[in-house]
Parts: sequence; structure tokens; C-alpha cells
Amino acid sequence: MNFTHILFSIQDGIAHLTLNRPDKLNSFNVAMHLEIQAALAAIRADERVRVMVLTGAGRGFCAGQDLSDRAVNNEGSAPDLGASVEKYYSPLVLALRALPMPVICAVNGVAAGAGANLPLACDIVLAARSASFVEVFCKLGLIPDTGGTYFLPRALGTARAMGAAMLGGKITAEQAEQWGLIWRCVDDDQLVAETMTMARHFAQAPTKGLAFTKQAIYASAQHTLEQQLSLETGMMRELGHSQDYREGVAAFIEKRAAQFVGK
Repeated sequence: MNFTHILFSIQDGIAHLTLNRPDKLNSFNVAMHLEIQAALAAIRADERVRVMVLTGAGRGFCAGQDLSDRAVNNEGSAPDLGASVEKYYSPLVLALRALPMPVICAVNGVAAGAGANLPLACDIVLAARSASFVEVFCKLGLIPDTGGTYFLPRALGTARAMGAAMLGGKITAEQAEQWGLIWRCVDDDQLVAETMTMARHFAQAPTKGLAFTKQAIYASAQHTLEQQLSLETGMMRELGHSQDYREGVAAFIEKRAAQFVGK
């Protein structure tokens, strides 16, 4: 596949997807959305993929929506922002959450608007120390979309979520780690190395078990304890028949490194 607005490759079980409009701080337009949709479809169809890495090209991760794009440009009548969210942003969030593998997001610079919430749809977020998260929607008379109103209160609690969403101030990468918004803040020159170390780990890990783990953790917010215990029972029953479980037990007993195949 030939892409213009993203960089995409699959190598050694790792899918790399890089937002690639650095001159626009990787802001979203319709063409970028369509390319991301195609890349995610390719990942879902490729059984070799064990982990996905999402990042941005250049000095920023993503500045959110490109306000000059026709999808939100006011040409005499009010644009239907709901249609844009419904057609592009919401499906993107759901697609990332539904991938049957770990999704790592490496935030390499400013993440604003939709770009601040997109990483929160991923499973593990690493951020460069110089990176920041900014919920700029309040400065445009909007609400935090791309899952922002869902992710922020769950990660930060109501007080900090309200402050982030209604004041639109910068949350540094260090603050984001301290507040539990991301997994880890790392030095800028270590972001790529840390991300790839984690990606290579997941590429050799028991992928099916990890896919069930993310599914179960995300489901817990909507479940009672009894429902969650029932979900765990069903998942453990299925995973007990997996190749990776048999390999993991054999490796433990034989005191050797496991060779997982992701099934």
C-alpha cells in the first residue's frame, strides 16, 4: 500500500504506524483518516502482527483536527462536526481498542485536541519528556472528543478531568505520568529505544492472552463484579486450550525460555 499522510510497515511481528504530516504537526484531515483505516484493516488481516506502535513524524505527535480541512471548514453554513466525529474519530478509537494485540503509543511531542486523546485509546503510552497533552477544545467552544470525555475522568478522576477539559492548560509528560494518564515519561533521546524494546517484548509474548487481558480490563468499567468474574471464567477456559499456555507451562517446567507463537 502506498500512503501519503502516514508511514506504515510491518516487520518482525511489529506494525509501525506513523502520522506523517509534520508540516501540519500531523493534524488530521480526511485523507489521513482514510489511510489509517486502511492500515488498521491490514493489521487486523495479518496474523503475523503481534504488536502495533503508533507515533508521529517530526517535532509533534498530533495537533488534532486540521481546521483548514474541508471536513470542518465553514463555507457559509455551519459544519456538521458530529458527522466528522461519527465517521472518523469514533471508529478510530474503537478500532484501536478492538485490535487483538497490544497497541503502544509513543508521544514524541505536543499532543493537542484529538491528538491528546488518541493516545488514551491505546494500551500503553510512552511520552518524551518534552511532550505535552493539551485539551484545546474548550478554546473553540467544543467538548473533548476522540473519547476524551470517557478517558479523562477514568484516568484522572473528576477534578483533574474537569480542569484539563475546561481550562485547556498544558499537561506535561511528567505530570501525565504522575497523574496516571500515561504509563511512562522517558528522556527524549530514549523514546525510540524504549518503545522498540517494549515492542520487541510484545512481539515474542503470548499475544492471545494479552488480547484477552486488554479486553477484560476495558470491559470491567461496564461490569459488575459477578459479570467480570464470569468473563474471566470464560476467557481462562479458552486460553487454557491455547498453544501459548501449553508452551508456557512446558517452558516453566523445563526451566527454559518460552517460545510463544501468539495463538
